[in-house]
Amino acid sequence: MEPILKKEEIAELLAAIKSGQVSTDLKDDDKRYSDVAVTSLNLFQMAESSDEQHRIPNFDIILDAFAQNFSITLTNQLQRTFKITRTEIKNTEFQEYLMSQKDSGAISVLNLEPLKNGALMVLDTELCFSLIEIMLGASTELAPIQLDRKPTTIELNVLKSIMTKACRDIDKALSQIIEIESSIVKIESNSRLVSIAEPDADVLIGRFKIQVADLSGVFDIVFPTATLDPIREQLRDLLTIKTVRQSGWQELLIAKLKKMSATVIAQSGTIDLPVHKVMDFKKGDIINIDYDPNAPLKILVEDNLKFFAIPGTVSGKKAIHLTSVYDPGE
Repeated sequence: MEPILKKEEIAELLAAIKSGQVSTDLKDDDKRYSDVAVTSLNLFQMAESSDEQHRIPNFDIILDAFAQNFSITLTNQLQRTFKITRTEIKNTEFQEYLMSQKDSGAISVLNLEPLKNGALMVLDTELCFSLIEIMLGASTELAPIQLDRKPTTIELNVLKSIMTKACRDIDKALSQIIEIESSIVKIESNSRLVSIAEPDADVLIGRFKIQVADLSGVFDIVFPTATLDPIREQLRDLLTIKTVRQSGWQELLIAKLKKMSATVIAQSGTIDLPVHKVMDFKKGDIINIDYDPNAPLKILVEDNLKFFAIPGTVSGKKAIHLTSVYDPGE
């Protein structure tokens, strides 16, 4: 192994080369290295993997959930049977992807609050015009519309409602990982106007096939890798026992239970009477109850004793002041 030069020795060598004291011409013994190809090594950029799931684990589950939700949304909104299938997950540089989308139809820029960098939703041109025709009442039996132009501003605004519905379905798919509120920043047909990352930044592309009757098209969702980095660990733990035990179902049920209404009764006393006496009640009757006015009220929650309280008034309205919690063991 060749000895490693020290910092001072490297400086002296560079100075000698610059002054001409050391020649840079190859000697005869060193010419065997002159035809050797040099390969550049980038130490700052990770090599791309053919399987992006190794970089963003379990993200295919999120994309499949989105595809299922969005197909139901389109079916309900447009009264046609839509089928959405995830066809590909790949990783590339952002600039390279934009260059491949020069003929795209509609590109929505998304804000994924609280995630940063946002995302893109991309509809191909043929799918754009087909969806517009369906939204305006055309039959799916018609041949696919092929127009040699970009969608107009009005047509892009017509598509905005569908894109907004897709945002809700993205939120729903990611809800098991993180609560987000995605929204559309703008819709463009020019790929040069939708920059959400640096040109050499890595992006993750989820590609879907949208099919309704004989019409079909391509739909992409583009996430910068930096957008997904904050939830990488949650995605990795998505299918683990720990995550299943602490899944969103438990939190969802607890949240729903907390919002349920309950009947609360402040009870001063009770009395047991035969039914025939109750039926004989008439206006003006006085009914004696076994109740001490100085004793605390019983507070029943859904007919179950939970608290004790004393009556009073607050701002001219009747109120109760809880004094203690009922303990069945006492």
